[in-house]
Order: sequence, then C-alpha cells, then structure tokens
Amino acid sequence: MIQRIQSVFLFLISASMGTALVNPIWEKNGVKPGEEAELTPLQYSYEQGITTFTTPTWYLAGLLVLVAIVALVAIFQYRKRILQMGLCAVNAILLTASMGVVLYNVLVNGKTYGNPNDQGSFLAGFWAILAALVFNFLANRFIRRDEKLVRESNRIR
Repeated sequence: MIQRIQSVFLFLISASMGTALVNPIWEKNGVKPGEEAELTPLQYSYEQGITTFTTPTWYLAGLLVLVAIVALVAIFQYRKRILQMGLCAVNAILLTASMGVVLYNVLVNGKTYGNPNDQGSFLAGFWAILAALVFNFLANRFIRRDEKLVRESNRIR
C-alpha cells in the first residue's frame, strides 16, 4: 500500500531534492569584502573585483531532478518490492554521484578562490542531499523488511 513507511521516506527524498534545487549548496567569502563564491544546482559563480564569473552546473540539477523522479516512481511500485529495491539502489548511485559532483566543485573550484585554508560553508541544499541519502537508506531497509515478511508468510503456508 501507499501508506507504508517506505512510501513516506521515498516522498521525503523527493521533497529533499526540491529543497536542494531551490537553495544554494555552498558559499565561501573572498579575501576582500563583497567577494563571494557560491554553488547552486545550476551554476558555480565567484567574484573577483567587480567581475563575476559563472560556470554552469546544469548536470547537478539534472541529477537532483532524476533522483526525485525515481523516488516518485518507486512510491507506486509497492506491489513489486524487488523493483522498488532496485529503484532505491539506482537512487543511491545517483545520490552518490550528485554528492561527488558537489564535493568536486567545493574541493577543487573552491580552493582556487579566496583563502585556500577556508573551506567555506555548506548551506541548506547540501544538507538536503545528505538527508535524501539517509531517507533512501531507510526506505530501502523498510522495503527489504516487507519483502522478508512476505517470504516468511509464504513459507509458513
């Protein structure tokens, strides 16, 4: 049924991805006042003097949207628990890839800007992606528990 706890966790994954899409992920202040670097799902931007440089990161936004879609599809596969577990595995791979993209941009691009010893600060978008990883783990755990319960009840018959 759709009311199962794993459906709630799968919905929370989609909500977390929506939060990550609309909020910035990371920011770092420059050496001079007013200079700032920022990573959002659509772009990495930084200021040097009065010039602002931007690099598109649309692939990150695409990964986040794909995770949300896969989670929403998995909600309605409650009768096919094996497929639902597979979709959670795909989501785990996509979430790991999106975290890799974020950390690459922060650690590689972020070090070249401003003070190299300052890592900057992670914002709501980053924590939403991390929350989605936890929700995906919990959803997969409860799906496996349901599958085990069904197999045990079939064995008793």
